[in-house]
Amino acid sequence: MSDTAAKATSLLQLHRAPEILTVVNVWDVISARTVAAVEGTRALATASHSIAATFGYEDGENIPLDLMLDMVGRIVASTDLPVTADLEGGYGDPAETVRRAIGIGVVGANIEDQMRPLAEAARTVETIMKVAEQEGVDFVLNARTDAFHLRRDRDPAENLAEAIERGRAYLDAGAPVVFVPARLDEQQVAAIVDAWGPQKLTLIGIPGLPPLARLEELGVARVSYGPMSQNVALTALQELVEDVQRGGGVPSTMRVLN
Repeated sequence: MSDTAAKATSLLQLHRAPEILTVVNVWDVISARTVAAVEGTRALATASHSIAATFGYEDGENIPLDLMLDMVGRIVASTDLPVTADLEGGYGDPAETVRRAIGIGVVGANIEDQMRPLAEAARTVETIMKVAEQEGVDFVLNARTDAFHLRRDRDPAENLAEAIERGRAYLDAGAPVVFVPARLDEQQVAAIVDAWGPQKLTLIGIPGLPPLARLEELGVARVSYGPMSQNVALTALQELVEDVQRGGGVPSTMRVLN
């Protein structure tokens, strides 16, 4: 078994285990090495928003795919941990983008449905999983539905029903897990897990989400943090600048990490 295939199988097992998988997203080599060095880190995830921002691009597939994949490949090469990549909507050709990602060692990916017609979105999932099979990896497609993200002005009950419907279709098409980025409460999380089964739902760790221990009890597979990790790092940088301008300096809690 190749190294990529072994990492893919390991990542899939981490999602299927009853213990919740947490992945604090990274955006370059130094952030990847910093996160990977923390005891308990079992996998890495890239954040498309953060990588785009690193190069001065707005989120939303504005960064050239080659540039995005170059950074993702550098991250993969910097660690022995399995890496899953945020590939947005697939940059016009989701299956080919996933094939290229697998070629540089990526073993999982987020692909947004962007609320495309359900049949079309489900076919995309099916095609991606066929590509992964051809490449010989247990690829962890984290099929993302934007039912909440792009329908903020709609009744949450309608969003929940559509998220459940879309997620079920993606699971039926072969995706091992489905990503619902939203500030969900316990009742909403429980409803989704009841509909799909345990270890199928992945969430984003935004303020207001139930605690990780409770999400694990409810059967959530994974929590990632998207651009929040970069925002936390940039907040610390900005706070340093503010303290320096007040006459202070580097905090005594600083760690020498590189």
